[in-house]
Amino acid sequence: MKQVAVFGAGRIGQIHASNLAALPGVQLRYISDPAPQSAASLAQALDAQVASIEQALADPAVDAVVIASPTTTHSDLIVRAAQAGKHIFCEKPVDLSVARAEACAAAVRQTGVACMIGFQRRFDPTFNALKSRLDDGEIGVPEVLVVTSRDPGAPPVEYLQQSGGIFRDMLIHDFDVFRWILADEGRDEAVWLSATGACLTDPAIAGAGDIDTAIVSIRTRSGRLCQINTSRRAAYGYDQRFEVLGSKGLLAAGNHRPTEVVCMDATGVKADNPEAFFLERYRAAYRLELAHFFERLQSGGAFRTSVHDGVAAQKLADAAALSFERGQPVTFEA
Repeated sequence: MKQVAVFGAGRIGQIHASNLAALPGVQLRYISDPAPQSAASLAQALDAQVASIEQALADPAVDAVVIASPTTTHSDLIVRAAQAGKHIFCEKPVDLSVARAEACAAAVRQTGVACMIGFQRRFDPTFNALKSRLDDGEIGVPEVLVVTSRDPGAPPVEYLQQSGGIFRDMLIHDFDVFRWILADEGRDEAVWLSATGACLTDPAIAGAGDIDTAIVSIRTRSGRLCQINTSRRAAYGYDQRFEVLGSKGLLAAGNHRPTEVVCMDATGVKADNPEAFFLERYRAAYRLELAHFFERLQSGGAFRTSVHDGVAAQKLADAAALSFERGQPVTFEA
């Protein structure tokens, strides 16, 4: 029975803690959060105990920690957990600074603990089915990836001011999808990237020093191409899809809808809009990624998303921010 502590009792912490409590062979032991009432409420609901981070890390019975706290705390908690000998599941990103993210990766290597980063899109059943069929050679050699990633609305300005910007906060998932689908697990990484963007949905976002609409183009070492288009406003719901063009055809992974009922009448064809937000869209993915984490801890196999993937995605996010700021492409070593 693996004993686990969860750091963070906010929205994503509640999702992970609830999923942990339902996993066989796992016991949710501690909840830690700076807001005592949030921690107590979640711990009571899931039959866990409230503890400080120090208490949880000092308990030899704790095998692993799940870091679901604010982004600014991730790197510190990864290093502290690694030094305490705890295996780590951490929400993206590792850190907003590439240098600090690389320091985390070094701490993980030095201590020998396992560390998985929460890029949940790799565990979405639809996206994962596309990846499996791609790997099976159904469309031949993949050549072009087009990613559409649009939120129904922007988060509060207070969040945007400390988020690191749209490239580091929102598109980091899409950079991971690029590496997963087109970069061939690190064997065909990006060598050229160009990013542009604008503030089109809310002047307050520009006032916070951010943009809300962006397009990123990437070329890999072998010449494969990727385009990511994103917006913080989609009036019709949470728009998450991508398509891969290969030498023998195309694979496309579409949106999820609350139901698949379609009405056809004299006025037209009507169907549900996409799911409202990421909590609904990736409900299964969040459950599956934690199940994968503990299954691999048990089996000793490699994680589907490692701390190395977290660092690599962060480098692409930094490159996109730099390209946007300078108004010119960024190149990487081949």
